[in-house]
Amino acid sequence: MEIVRYLIEAAGGAEMPRIGVREADGTLRRVPTRTLAELLALPLAAFREALSSATEVEGERYRLLAPVDSLTEVWAAGVTYRRSREARMEESQTADVYDRVYAADRPELFFKSAAWRVVGPDEPIGVRADSEVDVPEPEMAVAINAYGEIVGVTVCDDVSSRSIEGENPLYLPQAKIFAGACALGPVIRPVWEVEDVHALTLSVSVARDGSAAWAATTSTGNLHRRVEDLAGYLFRGQSHPYGAVLSTGTGLVPELDFSLQTGDVVTIELEGVGALSNVVQRDLAGPDLVPAAFLGQLGGAGSAS
Repeated sequence: MEIVRYLIEAAGGAEMPRIGVREADGTLRRVPTRTLAELLALPLAAFREALSSATEVEGERYRLLAPVDSLTEVWAAGVTYRRSREARMEESQTADVYDRVYAADRPELFFKSAAWRVVGPDEPIGVRADSEVDVPEPEMAVAINAYGEIVGVTVCDDVSSRSIEGENPLYLPQAKIFAGACALGPVIRPVWEVEDVHALTLSVSVARDGSAAWAATTSTGNLHRRVEDLAGYLFRGQSHPYGAVLSTGTGLVPELDFSLQTGDVVTIELEGVGALSNVVQRDLAGPDLVPAAFLGQLGGAGSAS
């Protein structure tokens, strides 16, 4: 089973965001809730029951959206793999900061994106016009309900500026939060269908002009921290009434002589979950940029779809 957020053509040609479950045979059934946020507001048992209520079969013409909406936030963890620690220390003028946080009891957690800024499958990801070294950060992300329970697993591209973060750790928000910097999808795999979130193969490839510019593979078994512990820290001192998506950090970082270019196609694949592909575009910022994830969210968690 896959939990999906999608667009389908309605009467008159209008498109409307919907929530559904897609079975192994490709059958898509609509879940009778207006947003994913409404599902993430439920305890795990009720969440599972709501998915089982999907009965109305949809047609074949639909487009997948980023699996996050409304008031649900996307957060991320940093320096959770040895490779990430090494890469941060290599690029930074204050390398010891990353060494200390890797070994500390408290993880590094940072806000990554509001739901409406997240891009989904086949939408463009961005890199900043004022950045010199930009990379994808392939990560396993988990969907967490309002009660702090992990309910699903998805793929995140935590697009980052290595040059800005390396200049000063206090520039982290500018290195991590910008137009097109967060991609999620293509689906959420229910956590009860994942045998072990700490034993999944995660791979990335960057295609440039028809050739492989960079590719790498790791395992979530190399994650330095338990996913449950990361989720626990996210809920310390704050609430998430419509749940949260938490990206768990990357173990795949290219060498410093690699940087994303306009037209690159980044594909991240997580075993048992799926593959997320996006094309790179430099400087997506502008008043006309409205990601598809924004559709149907003007009214908050209870917006009609």
